[in-house]
Amino acid sequence: MALSVPGLIMMVAFYVLVLGIGIWASVKSKKMEKNALSSRTEVSFLANRRVSLLLGAFTMTATWVGGAFIIGVAESVYDPKKGLIWALVPLQVSISFIIGGLFFAKPMRENNYISMMDPFQRKYGKSLTAALAIVPVVVEIIWVPGLLISLGATMSVILDLPFSVCVWISAAVAIVYTVLGGLYSVAYTDVVQLSLVLLSLWLCVPFVFASDVYIDITKTAFNHTYQAPWTGHLESEEVGGWIDNFLVMTVGNMAVQDFHQRTLSSSSTSTARIICFIAAGGVIVAGLPSVLIAAVAASTDWNSTTYGSPSPYERGEGAMVLPITLQHFTPTYISAFGIGAVVAAVMSSADSFLLSATTIFTTNIYQTIRSQASDKELQWVIRLSIVVAGLVGTSLTYLDGGILVFWILGSDLTYTIIFPQLICVLFTQVSNGYGATSGYLVAVVMRLLCGEPLLGLPVILRFPGCILEDGVYIQRSPVKTVCMLSALVSILMVSYAASLLFNKGVLPERWDVFKVKSQGAPTPADGARETDFLNDTDTRC
Repeated sequence: MALSVPGLIMMVAFYVLVLGIGIWASVKSKKMEKNALSSRTEVSFLANRRVSLLLGAFTMTATWVGGAFIIGVAESVYDPKKGLIWALVPLQVSISFIIGGLFFAKPMRENNYISMMDPFQRKYGKSLTAALAIVPVVVEIIWVPGLLISLGATMSVILDLPFSVCVWISAAVAIVYTVLGGLYSVAYTDVVQLSLVLLSLWLCVPFVFASDVYIDITKTAFNHTYQAPWTGHLESEEVGGWIDNFLVMTVGNMAVQDFHQRTLSSSSTSTARIICFIAAGGVIVAGLPSVLIAAVAASTDWNSTTYGSPSPYERGEGAMVLPITLQHFTPTYISAFGIGAVVAAVMSSADSFLLSATTIFTTNIYQTIRSQASDKELQWVIRLSIVVAGLVGTSLTYLDGGILVFWILGSDLTYTIIFPQLICVLFTQVSNGYGATSGYLVAVVMRLLCGEPLLGLPVILRFPGCILEDGVYIQRSPVKTVCMLSALVSILMVSYAASLLFNKGVLPERWDVFKVKSQGAPTPADGARETDFLNDTDTRC
């Protein structure tokens, strides 16, 4: 296949535009650093808490509308074994934003935290928080290769460029403007990136529908034509896994720094909450084109297209059904816009992952080790951390694993380990370091024992419905949710027991390494933790 010149021009133009905006935003950030009363790190990570409603809504939505989001939704809808019922990511993310706006944005923003781990540091101390913070840092980094793999594969299909070239150029651009301008560069480039995603994908939809090689998607939604109905079906034994996936993508997103970075950078608490509600609608609008294009692909007689028979699914190319459909159903210049949408989506998420990993590392790990670090030293740590995180994340694309493997590993860590910890530290007073440590251990051990075929982990702890398929045990119960709830119960019970034992004098105070006695004895009336609400001004950029 020959190199697509229009696609290459589109890609180069987009990179130049994004890099230019990133550099402009970095200049704006530097001016703000000189005039800001807050620290330079707060300007880098939170744009001096001056992100307006419109800018916040763009950057919140763009962060979740990544390459895996666009391509993954299309792949699942097109897959005859899955269908739309397994591709509800836009709805799940939308619900997660609503939950975040209702319950999480206010306590986080009113306390003027910098990172998601700051409430842990306030309650458990620096050392334990630094240990717990390693998990979210790792999660942010391992999500980067999943995005870049989707980008490289897509550009290889449409542009016929080498996979590694596409991946490293995109990573380099994202690293450069994130290093230069921090959240300001990320936020302003997100505006361009999300705009291109929405414009490009919705521009492609009419051209795809204008084709005459497919059957009306309303008829194929529930009837078997060229393949199974694209709406999909859910067998009784699959309900447990479906519940797990649904909860991971809804409440699990609350344990991700990318979400809190947007609410914490907003100009006020009310702005933070409204940003969440606007973004809830934005992800639905961004996800619909992928659903529609995949539905057409599932309703197509591929022998009548330039792609020919057999179909992408039969050739094992179902993961690339969106770029393949754009390539064979739309004019060359339109498919070029489609590749621009994928590039924009990947970079809008990749830069956020890099900045989030750096935020937690610098604020909750490095400053624990170097408590006397100067502002200038921290700025160099931030720059170096972004570069290292980018290089490590990009290098992981060469491992034997697909998009799904990286996503599963990251989501498991956030949902089963971090989410129950965050719930306890924000909404209960009884939790302490002993409970946090036990919850961490319970979540890790149980999740390892439950197994994960895609990661090569054997099933040791078998829940009801566990079956043997091709020599491999497959869990049918919602094991991730079971692990998460087990960790949550462990945190509360061990925290209560430890506090009771030390405060009643059953255990000597010299054994109290986490200093829980100073917190007082727990009572049945313990509710939400006390919060020192700070007055914040509504300053916007």
